[in-house]
Amino acid sequence: MKKITAFLALCLGATGVQAQESNLQVKGTVVDTVAQYVYLQKFHNKMFTTIDSVKVTNGNFSFKTKVKTPELYGLSVNTANTPLYIFLEKGPISVKLSPAKYYGNSVVEGSASQDLFDTYRKTKDAEISKFITEHPASIVSAYVLYRNWSYRLTPEQITQNIALLDKSQQNSTYVKELQELVKVLNGLQIGKKAPDFVSKDPEGKPVRFSENLKGYTLVDFWASWCGPCRKENPNIVAAYKEFHDKGFNIIGISLDKKKENWIKGIKDDNLNWLQVSELIYWNSEIAKLYGVRAIPANYLVDSKGIIVARNLRGEELQTTLQSLLATKS
Repeated sequence: MKKITAFLALCLGATGVQAQESNLQVKGTVVDTVAQYVYLQKFHNKMFTTIDSVKVTNGNFSFKTKVKTPELYGLSVNTANTPLYIFLEKGPISVKLSPAKYYGNSVVEGSASQDLFDTYRKTKDAEISKFITEHPASIVSAYVLYRNWSYRLTPEQITQNIALLDKSQQNSTYVKELQELVKVLNGLQIGKKAPDFVSKDPEGKPVRFSENLKGYTLVDFWASWCGPCRKENPNIVAAYKEFHDKGFNIIGISLDKKKENWIKGIKDDNLNWLQVSELIYWNSEIAKLYGVRAIPANYLVDSKGIIVARNLRGEELQTTLQSLLATKS
């Protein structure tokens, strides 16, 4: 334990700097693949966008792209798949890029932030406040709070954890987005009015949220590609069958990318209620409007659009509806 603590302390000293643009010094080898190109991808809003690519020559590749560091990026040999998550920093970094097992056999050397990130991922029970306190000046702390914890914490808890970060991280991309998220979530507390929106149903017809409120409505965020969503769908279907005639309705909001997958998911899971989607994945303006950082997620609103509960799942959804609609016949 002492050795690990000392190692992380060294990582902290190396990563406590403000992000700035610099030319990358990334060299590497590609193994376990015949891919001809390696793609450098920028991370934003849970998605990766390709910003550069280089040809693989005799199994080797090299990037000298000018990018903002330290910050999270992706390296990939196929942009259709999830890349290797890599924290890039100023200075020489070497990579052994192996796409097998979701890049699980890849090796990164020369990035203290990456070392700390890998250590965090191996510590499954890491508590965020403790981790930030131990590494307040690391970009990894800001990222983990943003990516792994923002959907688990209240606005107050997010703000408290931001305050634990060193001033060098207060202007980071991740903290700025967290601060915006806090503003959104503060306006979505129980008793507040749910934001109105317009989106399109599977036939392409515009649907306004506020014009489809009857009784109690579950605003349900899901996607066909989301395993936990598909697992929860039978519970929602059961609740709809039991309580629909008593005044329970649902508006499904999908974060799908492809219309055919969305339609198939609706059919396969028997989601026989109003469905809309922008078909733009995590770029969904509705998800942003509702502060949704992970799915499944939902809000239960009354006929006036006032939020009465959120993130009801399984038996809790049934119990809540039973309580609210007990007098309905």
